[in-house]
Amino acid sequence: MIKNIAITLFTAISTWVFSQPTADQILKKVDENMSSENRVFESAMTINGDRNSRTITSRTYAVGDKKSFTEYLSPAREQGTKMLKLENQLWIYSPSTDRTIQISGHMLRQSVMGSDLSYEDMMDDRKLTDIYNASITGNEEIEGRKVWLLELKAKVTDVAYASRKVWIDTERYIPVKEEFYAKSGQLLKRSTLSDVLKIQGRWFPTKIIFKDMLKQSDGTEFKITSVKFNQEIPEYIFTKAALKQ
Repeated sequence: MIKNIAITLFTAISTWVFSQPTADQILKKVDENMSSENRVFESAMTINGDRNSRTITSRTYAVGDKKSFTEYLSPAREQGTKMLKLENQLWIYSPSTDRTIQISGHMLRQSVMGSDLSYEDMMDDRKLTDIYNASITGNEEIEGRKVWLLELKAKVTDVAYASRKVWIDTERYIPVKEEFYAKSGQLLKRSTLSDVLKIQGRWFPTKIIFKDMLKQSDGTEFKITSVKFNQEIPEYIFTKAALKQ
């Protein structure tokens, strides 16, 4: 009888060990949900300041992690402002001055319109498997969902965060929480992801709250109000000429 119990226990443990995916397999499935050949989406970014909040809406066209074009739609003060990313270059057009400026170097770390997001955050849309090595460090539960805790270590040098902690939904393979760290180990930013929908066969979080841990603010809410994957996007959109149109 003891032998049978031992065999049953060994079988159960073996099944659990071999059925749990590796960290790389988990991250690959996350990339399949979160990344795409291209996408078109509209969003509302609510910046919560000390005294008041303001919401900025925009429409973005993106191709992989190389090209994106964003046009701000409201409020009136921001309407017509446009951003163009080509590879690792970023240009911003301001209708009030009718000027196009390039954002580069340390300027990429600046806040986007006073939000908790930097230009670096907005630009880096690479797959996690391309820039990080992953390891599973725990199993937890967040708001009734079972999650894996993954620790990510950068394997490239051109990355804003040397390491990250990511809590991954074990069923949907999407992040529900992230922490972003400097090389020194200092916590720089935190995000929570929610309002998950199944869109064109993939699970996708449509609401993200970002918090810059070095700022005194209540965070920035980024809400995707509509999104379509794998669309036909005219090539002329990704040109500097399109910034002034």
